Amino acid sequence: MDVILCGTHPRTGQSSFVFVELKQWSKAEVHLAQVLNIPGLPGLHLHPVDQVRGYCQYFVDHTPALAERPRAVRGIAYLHNARRADIDGLLQYEVSEHGRLFTMDDKADLRQAFNAVLDKAAERGSNLAAGDELLGFEHRPTKPLLALAAAEIRDREQFVLLDEQKVAYELVMQAVERSRAAQTRTVVIVEGGPGSGKSVIALSLLGDLARRGLAVHHATGSKSFTQTMRKYAGRGSTRVQGLFKYFNTYVGCQPRELDVLICDEAHRIREKGVTQYTKKEQRDRAGRQINELINVATVPVFLLDENQIVRPGEMGSLREISAAAEALGCKVEVVRLHDQLRCGGSVSYDTWVARLLGLGQNVEPPVPWSKLAGPLDEGITVSSAATPQALESWVLHQKELHGGVPRLAAGFCWPWSDPVMTPDGRALVDDVRIGGWQRPWNAKSERNKAVAGVPESNYWATDERGFGQVGCIYTAQGFEYDWSGVIFGSDLVRRDGMWIPQRQNSEDSAVKRADELHFGALIKNTYKVLLTRGMRGTAVYSTDPETQAFLEEMTG
Repeated sequence: MDVILCGTHPRTGQSSFVFVELKQWSKAEVHLAQVLNIPGLPGLHLHPVDQVRGYCQYFVDHTPALAERPRAVRGIAYLHNARRADIDGLLQYEVSEHGRLFTMDDKADLRQAFNAVLDKAAERGSNLAAGDELLGFEHRPTKPLLALAAAEIRDREQFVLLDEQKVAYELVMQAVERSRAAQTRTVVIVEGGPGSGKSVIALSLLGDLARRGLAVHHATGSKSFTQTMRKYAGRGSTRVQGLFKYFNTYVGCQPRELDVLICDEAHRIREKGVTQYTKKEQRDRAGRQINELINVATVPVFLLDENQIVRPGEMGSLREISAAAEALGCKVEVVRLHDQLRCGGSVSYDTWVARLLGLGQNVEPPVPWSKLAGPLDEGITVSSAATPQALESWVLHQKELHGGVPRLAAGFCWPWSDPVMTPDGRALVDDVRIGGWQRPWNAKSERNKAVAGVPESNYWATDERGFGQVGCIYTAQGFEYDWSGVIFGSDLVRRDGMWIPQRQNSEDSAVKRADELHFGALIKNTYKVLLTRGMRGTAVYSTDPETQAFLEEMTG
């Protein structure tokens, strides 16, 4: 959002707010419905009226004080370098209080629109009071994904999609329409970091397409994520539960069995989809997993973050998926997400994590959080703890002060034991031992290893009984919780200004088999995932003294 004008409404005398989206575009071309090409700019862009309308709706939905007076917020898109004749295709839109468009030819109309909701005769003090009111609004936290998933799929739209999220949604819906009209095939790839809204897009698409009666599935490579979606989104409905699948479901399937396949967490796609449980006849027919996922649907959708590849053999990258799609004769559309919905909405936090771990090409050196954070980053708390006891106390204290869900997670640097029998029944083993502090890992998923009062591993992040066990990469990835404590184990230590991976200290048998080139990247990606689960705050601790000193400096 570029500008919010605050003032007094000329008729009601109450505070009035106008959200203004400014565009320097001089020309714009309609690509698909509300998706635009802008000459001279890369990528695809959302119609500016849709953009400002989304901002208004999101703000009203998350501001309890405005629930009874949503008309206090208006939205305007102003293309101040464009003439109406040069953006003719943009002028066909639904006018609403949250969305109107003006060009350089419409200055008189724009002035009139402002005067209708902002009293130019109002005293300066009342306008300043409106600005103070805006800054003082309490904002309702974004509801966790799972709290809205069931209603999204069964009943109606629950999520407000913003900017590139809406572009991705529109591309998929238009690809479906084109495929039905002309038998064309389009692969849509959505790339974005943690908390950028990939799963929100996936569930919005799943709900809308399912309600329209199309053959659509949601698939992942994560047992925890798929089982949790079946449990929460599909509660009480076997039909809805059946919408959630695994990538290896489609071994040997016929082409175009589905209208749309939504592949969430697509970075977890593997070279082949067979497992030890795959039947021999299917195993013999199995090809590349990426080809199977593309072939089974008329419109395959892939949502991914290449920096969340955490196991050897995972190959879901933009380059691999694009190449496979083009080889199979499909058109490819790519959308990159830049907004941040998790981590207090802080884009700076995502940058801080990337710099902390040295992720990405040409990344800048690590920087203390206090030097990177600005006024827009107040929604996220970043801290460090001197001991694991202090880390555990920190997340519990945040819960007591602010509410929400606390969790501790760690690098895979301790064994993961089966439960043991005690006089009271099965009990978890306190495998994670640091000095005098000890806690068990999350429970295992096998039924014969279940422990009373403890959720199985698939539900560690979402079941209220999950606190008290330490989560790992496989139970945390794909999920979010309010307050996150992250334990850096001795598989990644800081030495002489560099991160040094230490294979000998990893207890992850799959990752330990990775070659030298990839092992360090997998470990760094693991900690990136753990550091980006917290919706409202994250604290860190390292078992290595030199690394701990570095983390304390970086969280200062």
